[in-house]
Amino acid sequence: MRVLVADDEQLLADTVAQGLRRLSMAVDVVYDGDAAFERLGVNRYDVAVLDRDMPGRTGDDLCRWIVESLDNTKILLLTAAAGIRDRVEGLGLGADDYLTKPFAFAELAARVQALSRRSAAALPPVLEQDGIVLDSTRHTASRDGDLLSLSSKEFAVLHVLLRAGGRVVSSEELLEQAWDEHADPFTNTVRMTVMTLRRKLGDPPVLHTVRRAGYRLGV
Repeated sequence: MRVLVADDEQLLADTVAQGLRRLSMAVDVVYDGDAAFERLGVNRYDVAVLDRDMPGRTGDDLCRWIVESLDNTKILLLTAAAGIRDRVEGLGLGADDYLTKPFAFAELAARVQALSRRSAAALPPVLEQDGIVLDSTRHTASRDGDLLSLSSKEFAVLHVLLRAGGRVVSSEELLEQAWDEHADPFTNTVRMTVMTLRRKLGDPPVLHTVRRAGYRLGV
């Protein structure tokens, strides 16, 4: 899952991003509306977490643009305005959810996860294939009943592969969905992560390399 966090309170934005990354989400962070608009025009995000009162383009401006221009990006608006009228106004812009500051990180994370499941290709929180079970809400993964000890990136890669349902997933697609914008596309980070994930998944082999195409799950 890839998330954009846009808030001019830099400490808050960085703290939120760090917490979401611990949940194996790929997170890009910006501190003003113009930078957010630029990222939204380049990258595909499952969820955009937007502060309503940023300098440059406001969260309201971005919300309107996303609703008009992007099909599958869900919007969570953040604001210090806690009145019912403010919440109704925010949802009226087309936002999918609304959270007032201050908030508990656990609630924000739960809302982001819920929004990601409401995309056009909505998926359940628990994904299963060939004895592998991944629970994105509990952040656990197992194979044939045995819990897997996965790093955040291994968990994210497994999630992308399970979402693909046996389809071949390219290295570029894995990099886009499981890493943030700071990932170097010319490194072997995807190959190394897949290699360690394959080892942890055990036998019989279930994670396969498709030459010159990518990777797929399937016995």
